[in-house]
Amino acid sequence: MGRRRGIMSDQMKVELAKELGFYDVVQDEGWGGIKARDAGNMVKRAIEIAEQQLANKQ
Repeated sequence: MGRRRGIMSDQMKVELAKELGFYDVVQDEGWGGIKARDAGNMVKRAIEIAEQQLANKQ
C-alpha cells in the first residue's frame, strides 16, 4: 500500500510550523518528529485559514 499524497503544500506546512513554534523540531527530526498535538494544532490552524479565505470571498 502506497502513501497518500498530502493535501497541504510543503510551503503551507512550513509556514504553520513556524507560526506554531515547532519548526525547529521539523528541521532537526523531520515531520515524523513532531508531537501528535502539534500536528493536530497545525490542521486546526489550516482549517481556520481556509474558513477565513472562504468568508472573504463571499
